[in-house]
Order: sequence, then C-alpha cells, then structure tokens
Amino acid sequence: MDGFKLPDELVMVREQIRRIIQDDIIPLEKSLDPDAPDIPHKDWQRISRKARDAGLWYLEIPEKYGGGGMNVFSMCVLWEEMVQHRMGLYNPGCGVFGRTISPSIWAGTEEQIKKYAIPAIENGWHTFYAITEPHGGSDPAGAMRTRAVRKGDKYIINGTKIFISHAHWSEWGVAFAVTDPSKGRNGISCFIIEKNQPGFTAKPFRVIRDSSPPTEVTFEDCEVPVAQRVGEEGQGLFLAFNLLTEQRFPYSAANYGVAQAAHRMAVEYCNERQTFGSYLADKQAIQWMLADSEMDIRSSRLLTWEGAWKADQGGDARVEASIAKVHSSETLSRVIDRCVQIHGGYGVTKEFPFERWYREARIRRIGEGPSEVHRMVISRDLLREGRAKRKDRERAAGKA
Repeated sequence: MDGFKLPDELVMVREQIRRIIQDDIIPLEKSLDPDAPDIPHKDWQRISRKARDAGLWYLEIPEKYGGGGMNVFSMCVLWEEMVQHRMGLYNPGCGVFGRTISPSIWAGTEEQIKKYAIPAIENGWHTFYAITEPHGGSDPAGAMRTRAVRKGDKYIINGTKIFISHAHWSEWGVAFAVTDPSKGRNGISCFIIEKNQPGFTAKPFRVIRDSSPPTEVTFEDCEVPVAQRVGEEGQGLFLAFNLLTEQRFPYSAANYGVAQAAHRMAVEYCNERQTFGSYLADKQAIQWMLADSEMDIRSSRLLTWEGAWKADQGGDARVEASIAKVHSSETLSRVIDRCVQIHGGYGVTKEFPFERWYREARIRRIGEGPSEVHRMVISRDLLREGRAKRKDRERAAGKA
C-alpha cells in the first residue's frame, strides 16, 4: 500500500479500527473458546459504544441514516483491517462497528427503510439475505422454485432456501421468490421477511465452519404483506445481483485481510523459531513461501482496489468483482496453508487461529459464487467480442 496515497481521513479511521481490534477484540478472544461465534453481549455493548463514540458505526451506510457514508473503495481499506482477528472472517470486528445490512433494503421505500433498516442500525442487529436454494446451487435465479402468489394485499410464499447466513438469529431479512414463472428471470421479486412471520422458519445446520453455521430457511404458506415487497414485481434479480456486485469487493478485502494477519504472524514466527542450528527465516524454502504469500496478498489487494474504484465511478464492475473474489479467496487458502506448514504442529493447534481460518477459508471459494462460476463470467466477457464477430461471419456465410 505504500505506493498509494490514501486520504488522511481514511488512514485515521483505519488506525482507529486497528487500535480497537488490537486493544479490545484480540485480548478478549484469548479468553474465549477458539470456536466461539461471537463475544459476550456485555462486551459487545461496551466496545460498540466505544466505536460509536469514535464515529466508527456502520461506516458504509449513508450519513442521512446514521452511517459514515463511506464508498466501496474506502470500505475495502477498512474491512481489510476489521477482519484481522480470530473471529474476523465471518464476524468482522465482532460486529462492534455494526453488522451487515441486507443491501436490497436500500432500494425500498422510505417507510421500509425507516421501519427495518433504521432499527437495525440503531441496535446492531443481524439481518439475512436469502436467495440460494437446494436445487439452484450456482444458478439460484434460473432454478428458483420458491413461489410467491399474490392474494389480495398479501403474498403466500412457499419454498426453501439453503446456506443462508445469520437467518436463525436475525430480526429480519430479505428473500427472493418467483412471482411470475412465465417471465423466467424477470419474474423474481424481493420481500422483507420478519423473524416472527407466520410460516417462516430458520434452522441452522452443522458445516465445516461450525463457529458461524448457515441455515436452512423454509416458507410454508408464509403470508407476507404487499407492503413488504421491495421494489416492483420482477425487479428481484436486478436488486439481488447489481447490489451484490458492490458487496463482493469488501468480501474480497476480508479474504486478503485475514491472509495478511496470518502472513504477519508467520513472518514474526520465522524470525523467532530456530531449527537445525538456524532461524526459519534463514531457510530458502521458507523464504520462498513468505515471498509467494506477499505477492498473493498484494495482487489481491490491487485487483480489489481497481474494481472498487470502478464501482465508485459508476462503471460496470461485475467482471472486476468476479476477478477480485476468485483471486482473494484462493489467496486466502494458499496463504493460510503456507502459514500452517511454517508453524508445523503448532499450526493445527487451537492455540493459534490458523486452523479456524483454514476451515473458514475453504468456504470462501464457494460462498458468494464458486470460483468456477466467476471464471465463467470472466471468460465470457473476454470472448464476447470475438463470439459476436464469429456469429456475424456465420450469418454472412449463410446468406451467401
């Protein structure tokens, strides 16, 4: 980062976040079970009050709603810092800087924002975002089976969502359902779902990342008022994917942020640990591992910053988001693996955070779209112009 001059205000905010992570979060984590999903609520209240007083509360939320009004690029810089602790990958800063608000809510009416978003900001609530389905996998829109049938001033929703984060402890969230099957992807709509909505259930199930389990969300004749639909009917896919594009940049920053924390620990360890009469830092095999990690992390950061900058300029950053997501998630896996190897037996003990990060990192190559799907997005963009020219040639040949 030394080659870039970040705004002084952004640097100051980053330093404030770093101090809270180092002074409050990391010491507290050491007293908890290594797989704890969160810090005790009383500690969360104390530290989040400290963050609020410092102006570090919901930095990505527009200022008119009580947030910091930070753009996508700034949030990438800050998320890299927020995640650098044991719980950080799936619980940045343990939520003391605010938790993620389902992005589709900002496309809602002022009444919806006032009723749902504002209380979530004020109280630091979890919210959920339900789109993936058991039969949909990497094509949640094309294979969506959850249906929402309008009856008067309500919709009746039936269906199942899977691998949904935080749904079992959220106050509300958004879910996507087909309202007009004849329109395909243009027949999907978005709905706000309250935690006590009749017919709505959320059941966590165990996965490799047991510290923060995803949930299976079920709708059984779930009645949702029309007033809880976000946007118009058929706008769901636009709300889901366009807003998710921007979310993927901070997601990517979290990947290389944890990689950076692990890499820093490995560098320090190599300068302290002696084997066979010399420090690990003096062994070429170790030096090359550290060099590879440094290159991976710097590359991920620059790719993410480039895409975030483009998104902030109003450009179409979907390809850049895919590049950042794939590179950063695979960087995370490679770096953590090297750190485990460098630490040897200590690397797989729960005395160090590597084994937890190792398990959590594996999911990052699937969540927010598998690497293979993002590679498909990237390659399609690369080949689009040539494919169009080829089709033109084929049409011309056919006419001849």
